[in-house]
Amino acid sequence: MSADEERDGVRLTNLDQPLFEGADATKRDLVDYLDAVAGRIVPRLAGRPLSVKRVLRGQKPFMQKNTPKYTPSWVRTVTVWAETSQREVSYALCDDRRTLLWFANQRAVEYHPPLVLADAWDRPTDLVIDIDPPDPDAFGVAVAAAHVVRQAMDDSGLRGAVKTSGAKGVHVFVPLDGEAPIVDVAAATRALAVRAELLDPGLATTAFIREDRGGKVFLDSTRAGGATVVAAYSPRIRPGTPVSFPVPWDDLDDVAPSDFTVKTAAALVADRDPWADLMPEPQSLPADLVEQGHTIPIARVQAMHEGKRRARARRNT
Repeated sequence: MSADEERDGVRLTNLDQPLFEGADATKRDLVDYLDAVAGRIVPRLAGRPLSVKRVLRGQKPFMQKNTPKYTPSWVRTVTVWAETSQREVSYALCDDRRTLLWFANQRAVEYHPPLVLADAWDRPTDLVIDIDPPDPDAFGVAVAAAHVVRQAMDDSGLRGAVKTSGAKGVHVFVPLDGEAPIVDVAAATRALAVRAELLDPGLATTAFIREDRGGKVFLDSTRAGGATVVAAYSPRIRPGTPVSFPVPWDDLDDVAPSDFTVKTAAALVADRDPWADLMPEPQSLPADLVEQGHTIPIARVQAMHEGKRRARARRNT
């Protein structure tokens, strides 16, 4: 079998090279997997300014937002002003199999879309809680925290779906009707995380500063608006090349991130789309949740001020 081939007009090269150290997979495994799940992952990416994490031979993985100069003319792009870097960024829109294959040939392993569409930048399509356990091998406590978040959702009148992050934690998604602006979705996310924390403060925390978490599971409420979250079905640059994979709530206690990899996950979606099947109908945000959230400080801003305060205190001791 040749190490080069062509699919959908995309030339694929060096397919038999190892993907990265510890991947237990080749570039061909990545291409074959993404090609097999194109019908599942492309709907998660389509219309969204895409960031990808690539891993080139002999280099550390890096996040790519701006499309390179050699990007084919048939790859759709959208230009977005980046406030942090004060420049325009040309993002790709991965709207079809051909574009996905091109990304795969670029050794783009991870796919990180934002929670907004390019033509509705101020209207998030989902509310997301990113559940981050304190240790890489503490997936069980992440699952326990996910159930607490689900209880807080139930108490708030919301329904959602859950997937493994493909790393050490899980992502809880609540699909939205597209009516709420970013500031209200961000506020509701903060409030939901706080409500979950109060249900089991011994297990979970919303403390943004790591040293303040006390070994608890972090309920990250900062994934709002233009922030990205790794897509369902996206591979991860982790040992064994696991995949972020949807799991029914009732099965969450019985899975591990390593159950879903580029070598095993495609067969699980051959005749179905679990993420679409598990996702409830889009919802509106409860007014009381939004109202409560607007009284809760924004985590990153609060952490920045607290960090400066602590630095001053250290200098004055």
